[in-house]
Amino acid sequence: MGQAERPRIAYLITNSEIGGAQAHVATLLEALGERVEAIVLAGGDGPLLPAAEALGARTVRLSRLDNALSPLRAIAALRELMKALRQADPDLIHAHSAKAGALGRIAGWLLGIPVVYTVHGFGFKPAAPRRQRLAARVAEWLLAPLTARLICVSEAERELARSLPLPARRIAVIHNGIGDVPERAEPGAPMHRIVMVARFAAPKRPDLLIRAFAKLAEMAEPAERAEPGDGALARCELVIAGDGPQLPAMRALAQRLAPGRVVFTGNVAAVPALLASAQAFVLASDHEGFPLSILEAMRAGLPVVASDLPGIREQLDEGRCGLLCAPGSVPALADALARLAGDATLRTSLGTAARERWALQYGVTAMADATWAIYREQLPATAPANGPLARDRA
Repeated sequence: MGQAERPRIAYLITNSEIGGAQAHVATLLEALGERVEAIVLAGGDGPLLPAAEALGARTVRLSRLDNALSPLRAIAALRELMKALRQADPDLIHAHSAKAGALGRIAGWLLGIPVVYTVHGFGFKPAAPRRQRLAARVAEWLLAPLTARLICVSEAERELARSLPLPARRIAVIHNGIGDVPERAEPGAPMHRIVMVARFAAPKRPDLLIRAFAKLAEMAEPAERAEPGDGALARCELVIAGDGPQLPAMRALAQRLAPGRVVFTGNVAAVPALLASAQAFVLASDHEGFPLSILEAMRAGLPVVASDLPGIREQLDEGRCGLLCAPGSVPALADALARLAGDATLRTSLGTAARERWALQYGVTAMADATWAIYREQLPATAPANGPLARDRA
């Protein structure tokens, strides 16, 4: 089927930086490349736009689109976005992330283009800061009627969406999915590496993990001197991959609490290889949607220790694939790591269960097909089955 016969989809996201939403967009571009003509619009200078071009998509960098809360900057970004959309002339807009989701729905309404919005985590979760909750709820309430379809990444997010003025039939759950890779972890090996992959910014909490790891390492050192064994953490290192505004503060915290024991890699391209070198994965967060980093760890066959949040609980099958900890609790994280450190059989069984659940639930095909079905629902009945919108492009 030729290029002209495919519907033109504009993928809109606030920033081209490294992150879960960006990885999700890249996965969709690769999975749906034969079915759509993709145009990616994003702010910033991160890796998403070059990756999209490598996958055959057209790209537009929006210089005024960012996460700033300035109303004047938002108005300027909306004007820039509308100009880009008029030039791109898409059949449908698929928006991701909060600010792009807001501006994209306004632009779509003004231009008469249907908008599908994937919310990767509502900003009005109970754990979010009060001011953020209020602003996010007001924005989502006002914009809900402009949403052709709302895609939630977990059942927990759908429950939050039901509080919005949007008919239930226009809300769908499509779990994030990722493709397979050859790298596999060996969680039953002696525990010498714990990994966290996250952006150093809210809602991630690497500080909690650093404190828990330091507490365990301090307790393990005398025990290791007395009786060396697999269960001790004296020779284990904590590796935290990622970048962000909190990185300098986290380096200082680690140097103070666990000098020489915490490695900060910055952004890592070969995440599967890093995960394969570890015996456990941790994600400490105040709130989450359906984090891709946990799916990557499950795919690698790693036992996961994570904050007990609704989306993560769903990922880990109510704790059958990992250990869930009370959000914000250093003692809970330390206890979970101690359990894993002292029990190679537990690490292996949790890692095996995680890998099996990923294979059954969180691959790419189901996610791509469900997304494509939603696109099709938004195309007019007069359009060919796999063709563009039959609207006047004059």
